[in-house]
This record gives sequence, structure tokens and C-alpha cells, in this order.
Amino acid sequence: MELLLIVALPFFGALLPLLCDRFGRVPCTLAAAVAPLLGLGWVLWLARRLFAGETLLVSQPWLPQLGLNLSLRLDGLGLLFALLILGIGLLVILYARYYLSEREPTGRFFAYLLLFMGAMLGVVLSENLLQLLMFWELTSLSSFLLIGFWGSRSDARKGARMALTVTGGGGLALLAGILLLGHMVGSFELSAVLQSGELIRAHALYPLALVLVLLGVFTKSAQFPFHFWLPHAMAAPTPVSAYLHSATMVKAGVFLLARLYPALAGSDLWFYLVSLTGLATLLVGACMALFQHDLKGLLAFSTISHLGLITLLFGLDTPLSNVAAIFHIINHATFKASLFMAAGIIDHETGSRDMRLINGMWKYLPHTAVLAMVASSAMAGVPLLNGFLSKEMFFGETLRQHLLGSFSWGIPAAATLAGVFSVAYSLRFIHDVFFNGEPASLPKFPPHEPPRYMKIPVEILVFICLLVGMLPAYTVAPLLAVAAQASLGGSLPEYDLAIWHGFNLPLAMSCVALAGGILVYALRRPLFLWYAGLPDMDARTFFERQVQALVRLAGWLTARLESGSLQRYLSLLLLSALLLVTVALAPLPQLTGPRGLSPLDGITALGLLLLSCSAVMTAALHRQRLVALLVLGLGGMLVALAFARFSAPDLALTQLVVEVVTIVLLMLALFYLPSRTPAESSSLRGLRDFLVACGCGVMVALLAYVVLTRPYDSIAGYFLANSLSGGGGSNVVNVILVDFRGFDTLGEITVLAIAAVGILAMLHDLRLPVPTRDPQGRRWAWSKSPLVLLTLSRLLLPLALLISVFIFLRGHNLPGGGFIAGLVTAVALALQYIASGVSWVEQRLPLDYQRMAGCGVLLAGLTGLGSWAFGRPFLTSAFGHFELPLVGEFELATAMLFDLGVYLTVVGATQLVLVNLGKLSLAPGKEMH
Repeated sequence: MELLLIVALPFFGALLPLLCDRFGRVPCTLAAAVAPLLGLGWVLWLARRLFAGETLLVSQPWLPQLGLNLSLRLDGLGLLFALLILGIGLLVILYARYYLSEREPTGRFFAYLLLFMGAMLGVVLSENLLQLLMFWELTSLSSFLLIGFWGSRSDARKGARMALTVTGGGGLALLAGILLLGHMVGSFELSAVLQSGELIRAHALYPLALVLVLLGVFTKSAQFPFHFWLPHAMAAPTPVSAYLHSATMVKAGVFLLARLYPALAGSDLWFYLVSLTGLATLLVGACMALFQHDLKGLLAFSTISHLGLITLLFGLDTPLSNVAAIFHIINHATFKASLFMAAGIIDHETGSRDMRLINGMWKYLPHTAVLAMVASSAMAGVPLLNGFLSKEMFFGETLRQHLLGSFSWGIPAAATLAGVFSVAYSLRFIHDVFFNGEPASLPKFPPHEPPRYMKIPVEILVFICLLVGMLPAYTVAPLLAVAAQASLGGSLPEYDLAIWHGFNLPLAMSCVALAGGILVYALRRPLFLWYAGLPDMDARTFFERQVQALVRLAGWLTARLESGSLQRYLSLLLLSALLLVTVALAPLPQLTGPRGLSPLDGITALGLLLLSCSAVMTAALHRQRLVALLVLGLGGMLVALAFARFSAPDLALTQLVVEVVTIVLLMLALFYLPSRTPAESSSLRGLRDFLVACGCGVMVALLAYVVLTRPYDSIAGYFLANSLSGGGGSNVVNVILVDFRGFDTLGEITVLAIAAVGILAMLHDLRLPVPTRDPQGRRWAWSKSPLVLLTLSRLLLPLALLISVFIFLRGHNLPGGGFIAGLVTAVALALQYIASGVSWVEQRLPLDYQRMAGCGVLLAGLTGLGSWAFGRPFLTSAFGHFELPLVGEFELATAMLFDLGVYLTVVGATQLVLVNLGKLSLAPGKEMH
């Protein structure tokens, strides 16, 4: 339960800033900080159990048939990421209080931020892979809102759209990969998946599943060639960049690498795909970072490079590569978040992020300069800072790998080259911003130090960089140990976090990187001239062009396929179905199966003949709408008789009342249409339609014949055997609707209510002219209320309602139920409207049908939720037999409440459509009859 509350806190907490926004920025900030503060305290309280070697698991069945459970897991890896998400998130909230201007909607910003925080916690604490995927997609959606927070800016909108497209596409690939993993293992629970590494790697689907999972990882963590979206996401406010794009969102991908490491790692395919992708990302990001003039652009490409470094470590087949990767995740989160915040302070105080303009800031922002220089030095891997320790481990692991055989030396050489550029762009950040002359043409001048509390988050993160760099064994070592052990899924290899390991090759690589970085920066001018001569490639422009090309292609296809002809659409649909069935039946050696058909008696043959004649006459007389409707109604009645003939009384009752309601509805619609339809189809089109109809008729007949002459296994036996014992009712059809398949029924009545509300919205304020003459030119009757119909309708209403109640109450054991009873009530009420008029009925029966339909759906849903209170699956019904004096024994079942919800929804939705359709001709102050 504690884990569930930790994940739920940010989601509930997202409401507080919205409520407190009207009271000012300080109450809004405090309200936003409540959820992460409580969550952080709770995680720290649970950490002691994790350090003792315990793994916390909680699981609640949700949709077990699909393998989807509400399962949460807190181990060392989850603890590390939860601390990063909650801790840095809390600091970002404090920082954003001073960064955002008074005019900006602070409450909405904090709500988006907390929504993202909850999604990330769901990702790192999920035990079920399907549940993890749901939170994964929620991180993409919430980051879209945060990146596009400044929606008035074109770059923010385009950057958000690009991020959502790339990460959303990767999420689809991840979905397919997770489904394959679940298929291979037989479960979507992480505990089972992580213990099935050998089974997964030996499976024939392993390469496909691995590629799909890695596509999701690489897109989310901005790995080459999917790295282009991250720099353009820097159009977001700086607190968003500090949180999403350095500490959390882009870490989701490397988190998944760490989480699935025991299940997927260990094969050559893993090592080559992951390590080479990471190596390419490391080099591309490091090189590109040096040439960026935008301060956040430099940090964005440096983030890409460091994410490549972490990915490369997960791909190496060395004992400590996993430990080094997790160690660098911790270090990168601290120094990069502090650097983004420092960049935000500079932008906030100068109005610019162009490093060609913001020079000499040491003179104006000395305190911020010191913090930024320490964080930049950690990013460059300067000794006595945390970045140096993890980079030393990284260099050491590149020397131990043997991925490329005799060319394995290329990986440490490339790592050293990336280190050279890392030092160069870190040095550029320090020198160009804080020294290098005086500022030029700043929008805000002179700049000054920000408010005191705006620097506190940066100070805390920089202090962690120093503390971990000088005292790693006493600060980060326990957390690193439990996180790495959880990722490896076994015992930890031996390693040492000492600052000094003597003179060795990794230290020499660090010295080469430091010296080479200083040299590269000193010779930057020819490099910048060379870079300026390269072709201008703007990823955002290219992406937008591709999007517009897809839009044009979609428009072209739509214009070719959508002609506006309903006949053409139906013809294509029917011809496609005819083709598919023909292809499916063609391999059969004969159409007739071993099972014999039931003998055809005279009554059944007569019914089939009348039904066929009804269908043919409806098609032949379709231009005479009223006649066609009457013939169609005859066909509906014959179908009801057919159900009764073949012992399906429930279906017969349902068909009967549905037919009545449908005829009333169509009569109301026909009231506003011409009585005859002019001939519009040519003879050739008529022949086409006739041939298509005949072909589809023959196809359906043959398909039915093939199915009915072959034996098949039916689930009817299960329902017949368990209807009374499992559902408490002998009417199998009704028990299926309210118990066995109650979830389907709940979905159907929900769709019915939504459809009714949609029709109501379309009919709102619509007024149609009322016809005054029949097709022969005779005027309609002047009598508003025909006396016979008026008298009979008022006598029939109480009788119909009594029958409706009777059908409802007996539905669990005899033909009936809430759906049929609701339709009977709807027909009785519709008769009152037809006979007496809308105003007369509404004055005497002031019913709110919209609210009635909503209450019906709500009651049905609450009935399902009630079973959870007793530890049973959703929509599990309970029943019992009771005895009262004079009454005797009777049965009560919770399914009756569900059926009552069905009844209310059917009555409300049906009347909502019929009554509002009848009101179309009403002018203000007039009555329609």
C-alpha cells in the first residue's frame, strides 16, 4: 500500500496547485511541493528495508486474463530513480517559483510537472510490464504538455510535437516488444521475466523482441539516430529542461536498459546493438555540443553524449560496466540539473542564451559563476568531483572489453576522443559565459544575482557533486551497491570507489582528455570556421517537412478513397468481405460437412419465405419510404417469431421491443423527409448493386451452411452448468449479461449513453420545417390529439409500466431483464408523447433523461466496484436466498442493482433521442403533434 501511495501522491498533488493558484505564487509553490516532499520522506523511510536486502512487492489483480495487474516493485534500482525523481523534482519546484514570471500560469505548470513526476514514478516502480508501458506513454504525453508550455511560441509547439512523435513511435515499438516478452515467458510480471533470461535468449523471437524494446529505449533516451528531438525540446522553460531532459525523462530509456539487463543482456546481439549505438551517440553528442552557440543547446547535446556513455556501458561485456553505468546516472543527474538551472539563471537575468553575447558574467554573477564552474568541471571529469570517478570507471571498462576482436582498441580510443570534446565544451561553457570580455547587446543590462532562494537548488546539487567526488565511499556507495545489485539480478563484482587508484591507464586517458580538451578549445577558431562551412541541416525544419509531406499524402489518399458516395463505400466493404470469405472457403475440399442439418418443417419454411419477401419488398419499394418502413417492420416481427420458434424467448422479447422503438424512431425521422425518393442511380449502377447484393447473399448462405454442417465446440455448456450455481439465476441469457459478461454490458450501456448525448448535441437548436400536406396534397388533420389514441395511451401507460416492472423483476430466472424492461417503458412513454404532445407530458412527467442515463451507467459501474470492497474481481455478483413470513423464500442478488443501471440507461438514452427528435419542429411558443 505504501508503494501505491507514493505513485498516487503526485497525481493527487497535481490538483493542489490549480486550486491554490488564485491565492498567489507562494501558496501555489507550497501546494506543489507537498506531494514530492511526502513521497521523498516515505521513500527514505522504506530505504532502510532495501539496504537490509529486502525487495518490496505489492500486487492487486486487475485484468488477470490479459496479464495486466496493478503491481509495484521497490528494489535498489527503483529506490535510486525514485530518489532522483522526487528529490530533483522538489528542487525544480523551488527553482521554478522564481524562474516563471508573474504573468504565467504557475498552477498549471506545477500540475503538468507533478503529472509527469507521477508517470515517472509509475515507470520506475512498476512490477508489471504492461502497467509500466502505460506510465511510459503518460510520460510522453505529460512531457508534451511541459515542452509546449509556452504555446504561443512556434519553436515550443514544434519541439513538443517532435518529441511526442519520436517517443510515441518508440512507445509503439516497445509495446510490441513487451507483448513478445510476455508471450515468451508466459507472464508480464518483472519477477518472472527477470528470472527467465536463458529462456528468452534461447527463443526464436528474441532478436525481434530485443530490437523492438531497444527502439523504445533509444527513442526515449535520444540515442543516435533518434537524438535530434532533444535539442529542440529545449524550447521548454528551463525548469522543464533541468528536470525532464537531464534527470528524469531521458533517463527512462537507460532505466529500462538497467531493469531488463538480466533478461535481455548476455548475447552478442545485445552487446553490438547497445554498445555501438551508445558509442555513436557519445561521439555525435560530444562533437555537436562544442559548436552550439545556444547555452541550453550546448547542454542538450552534452546530455545526448552522456546518455550515449551510459548506454555504451550497458552494452559492454565487462564485470563492472553495469555498476559504472548506474554510477554515472547518479552523477550526471546532479551536475547536469545544476548546470541547466545555472543556465536558466543566466537567461533569466540577461534575457539571452547566446554565448556570443553573454560574456564576462563573472563580474555580474560571481556566486552563480562559481556554482556553474564547479558543475561544469564535474561534467568534464575534473578530479575531486563526482564526474571524475564515474568517468574513470568508464575508461577502465572500455579497456576490459573485447567486442571488436583485434579492433577493440577503437572503443577506448573513441571514449578518450569523446572525453576530449567533453572537456572542450565544458571549458567553453565556463570561459565564454563568465570571462572572454564584456557582454554585448544584452536585452537586460546590467545583470545581477537572482533571488537568494533561486540559487539554493543549484547549491544543493553542486554540494552533492563535491561530496560524492571527495567522499564516495561514505555518501553514494550504499545506494550504488543496492541499485547495481538490483540491475544485475545477482551478486555484485568487487569494485573500489577510492579517489586514487595509482598511476594506471584510465588515469592516463583522463589526463589525455583534459589536456586534449584544453588544446581543442584553444584551437577552436579554425574548428568553428570548418563547422560553419558544413551544409546547414536543421532537424526541426526537416521533421516539419516530413510531417507536411505525410499530411499531403494522407490528403491525396483521402481524396482518392473518399468520394462522398455511401453506395461506393458499402460496395467496397461488401466486395472485400466477399473476397475474403471466398479465399477462406476455397481450400475446402467440399462445402458440406459431416454434421446433418435440422429438417425443414412447413411453418419454418413459410416464415423464411415471408422474411425473404419482406427483404425483397423493402429493397424494391425503398423510394416509397412509409411503405418500405411498414414492410421492414414486418421483417422485424418475423425475426422475433423466428427467435421464439427456436426457443430463444429473451431474444424474441428484445427483438420485439427494439423493433417497435426503431419503427417509432424512423417514423419521426420520415416526418421531416419527402414521402418518395427520386430515382438517382443509373441502370448500370443498379445492375452493380444487384450483383453485389446477390453475391453477398450467396456468400453469407454458403458460410452459414459450411459452419452449420461441421461440428464445433460451444461454450454454452459452461454457462448452462454454472448459471444457477455461479450467478444465482436460471435464466442463462440474463445471467450472462449481468454476471459472466457484465463488463461487456457495462461497455455497451456506456456507449449507448454517449451516443444519446452525442445525438442530443447534434440536435441542439436545430429546427426543421413541418410538412402540412400529404403526398397527394391533402392537409394534415386539424385534431391535435386523436381521441381514440389519447384515451388508449393513458390507459396503457400504467399497464405497460406494470408489465415493465414484472419483466424486470423476473429477468434473473425467467425471460426478461433490465434491457427489455427499459425498452417496454421507453415505448410506453414514447406513446404518451405521440398521443398527447411534448409539453403535456413534460408538465406531468418532468423527467431528466440525460441525468437518468448517466445515473444508470454510474449505478452499474458502482455495482462492479462494490465487489472490490469484498476482495472479489470487478463486477462479481453475490446472491442469497431469504425467507419472510407470509412471503416465503425469495432470492436477492447484487446483479439486480446492475440490471437497474441497465434499465435506467436504456430508458434515459432512448427517450433522450426520441423526445429531442420530436422537438425538431417546435417553434418557440408552439406545440408539435
